Amino acid sequence: MSRHQGSITSVDWSMVKSSLGLTGQVTSDATLDETTKPETTVNSDPSTATHDTPVLDSSTKAQTAIQALSLILPASVPPPISSHDNPAFSLLHDPEIASQISSLLRQPNSGAGDNHLCRWLYDTFQSSDSGLQLVVLKFLPIIAGIYLSRVTQRKPLAGFEAVLLALYAHETTSRNGQSVTVSIPDLSHSSIYHETKLNTKNSATELNLAVISASLEPHGTVRSTRRARIVGVALELYYSKISQMPAVSKIDFCEFCVVWAGQDGDMYKDGPDIENGRSEASKVANGEAAEEKGPKEGRIPLPWELLQPVLRILGHCLMGPTKSKELHEAACAACRSLYARALHDVNTKAILATGSLLRLCKIGLESDHVDHTEIIMTNIINL
Repeated sequence: MSRHQGSITSVDWSMVKSSLGLTGQVTSDATLDETTKPETTVNSDPSTATHDTPVLDSSTKAQTAIQALSLILPASVPPPISSHDNPAFSLLHDPEIASQISSLLRQPNSGAGDNHLCRWLYDTFQSSDSGLQLVVLKFLPIIAGIYLSRVTQRKPLAGFEAVLLALYAHETTSRNGQSVTVSIPDLSHSSIYHETKLNTKNSATELNLAVISASLEPHGTVRSTRRARIVGVALELYYSKISQMPAVSKIDFCEFCVVWAGQDGDMYKDGPDIENGRSEASKVANGEAAEEKGPKEGRIPLPWELLQPVLRILGHCLMGPTKSKELHEAACAACRSLYARALHDVNTKAILATGSLLRLCKIGLESDHVDHTEIIMTNIINL
């Protein structure tokens, strides 16, 4: 985490360090705070807890979290949420609570180390209750969006960084630091679907692996060189739970994608224009592009380790089971802006990916209420 944030107390730093150390992978990191050493270590691992420490059930944890949240929000938590059979689920889908939390996260002084809402989000995610963790993930688009947009302003953002590091540590632990790969079929080897005429000396089928997400290393602090990776992994965790996220959370994410891109993509409402795209990319490459009116506020660097999970989330927003016109329009706007940004940066990989998403947007607009899996009965044979 950044050193310039003088509002962070030693308790906050030691709490973050000890919590990340629960994964068993985060070692002592002198860069966390070279002058402050935690004197005690809090062990919240249920597997190593003593028999005198009761393990709270999901409902009790949710009630505790709701009581703590009621002390932070401007308005009290509605009683039906606390009395619900599944308080965490009710908290996840309550629009009034979401609006209050969103408003607090968007305030100019949000994200500091002494921010009570950031502390609540951190503690709630560390409760290890899956329902409460979904509540925290619901607000990840706002946290990541505001954090990445403000990080260049040298504002105190250790509260946001603590939450992001907690998500990163959780994903590192669940994956055991391993990379995520997929096996690509190799047509040079016979399969149950085809036979090859090539004579291979080695009959064993060699796996062609593509890395979706690289291996993870434990981090106890956020530096500029690893910031995109940490936020990207947090977004990968969000993507793994995206089917359980409310539509409003996905819309927030799409809106921040437009901010991050910093480009106007309205010219691509009819899909990617290949010829104009090539022309614009060549102009940028030759330094002939027209100067922009000014830097867009919130525009950030978009390395592939951050852009890839962003595109996967947008793909779900376009093709997922949620039939929301507002979500689809927000996702299309995000794709257009990112496509324009890719052309501006002459990023061929990003141009290909965002252009494909734009084509999905166009297909979705042209094929409303059309089920492509339906078999049409007809007597006409098309050759």
